[in-house]
Amino acid sequence: MLTEHHDLLHELPQYKDQIHDLKINDRHFRRLFDAYHDLTRDIENMESEVTPVTSHVEEEYKLRRVRLKDELHRMLQSVS
Repeated sequence: MLTEHHDLLHELPQYKDQIHDLKINDRHFRRLFDAYHDLTRDIENMESEVTPVTSHVEEEYKLRRVRLKDELHRMLQSVS
């Protein structure tokens, strides 16, 4: 099964420089960035069935990731 890449640089490539700067200079952004990537790794494990879970649990994780991505995107827009 092919797994799509949902890391933040694939999702928001136009913000590559801002992502780098905020990861270094903003602890809150860094914490959210790390949480986003942890969720992405967990979801990829669920999708590839390394970590078997119900569809409901997988969808809950995906919703959390979308919310985090939205918050990170707002932060990136505010510095652009």
